[in-house]
Amino acid sequence: MNYFRLLTTTLISSTLCAQSVFAADKINVVASFSILGDLVQQVGGEHVSVSTLVGPNGDAHVYQPTPQDTIRLTKSQLFVVNGLGFEGWMERLVSASHYKGKVITASQSIKPQTFTDADDAVHPHVTQDPHAWHSIPNAVQYVHNIADGLSQIDPAHKAEYQANAGNYIQQIEQLDKTLLAEFAAIPADKRKMITSHDAFGYLSARYQITTIAPQGMSTESEASASDVAKIIKQIRKEKIKALFVENISDPRLMQQISKETGVNPGKELFSDALSDKSGPASTYLDMMHYNTTQILSALKQ
Repeated sequence: MNYFRLLTTTLISSTLCAQSVFAADKINVVASFSILGDLVQQVGGEHVSVSTLVGPNGDAHVYQPTPQDTIRLTKSQLFVVNGLGFEGWMERLVSASHYKGKVITASQSIKPQTFTDADDAVHPHVTQDPHAWHSIPNAVQYVHNIADGLSQIDPAHKAEYQANAGNYIQQIEQLDKTLLAEFAAIPADKRKMITSHDAFGYLSARYQITTIAPQGMSTESEASASDVAKIIKQIRKEKIKALFVENISDPRLMQQISKETGVNPGKELFSDALSDKSGPASTYLDMMHYNTTQILSALKQ
């Protein structure tokens, strides 16, 4: 009896030890938000252990890092961020944690869209749009940057990272090809939509959609009464039928616009965060497919 107990204990200990070694072999990666976390997982596959600071349905614009985030970052070997001013808290977190690992800016080499704040005529402020992932060609660059970063810190698996990246790029480029044709089939004067905040500029540019957003680039900004009134007037005049609330935004403003115009909101879009696992947009590819399906359906009304 004691022999079998000893054997069982030995086997369990050996299994736990093997699991520990296996886990230790993985590259610990922290991604700033859920969309990047998924892209890292697609490229890294079985060789990475990925955690995200801003999880599904979270708003990175207003996120406040926690002491636990500092600890997680300290233990990681790679920190993947979006850049373009998206994570305003990122530099403070890196400084507070004394992080010494590698930082990859996923948007590196992407030419950002910009807009000028016309409210200040003397000192106009040019702002970069950080939501570059909503253009699939930009997402391709994200994937290349992530693959290169993983290859640098784990050269032994470089071939796998590059192969995973290539296979994944084929999938999202095929979706992009389909979407270009589907949006082009809709008359240009019908390609207009309203969203909670201005997160879909890159998607709109890619598929030639006119997008209006009361909140601007960040969910931290507040729409003025005059801006909302202008949007309501424009919706009525141009008979815009595509109105969307986002998963990270307070729906009340869009509900007000819907009530004033009689335009029913479509299903919520996923802008700055994925859905949870039970939702329709738990991966980047699912998110792009889901969002564009909802937009196409609304534009065809």
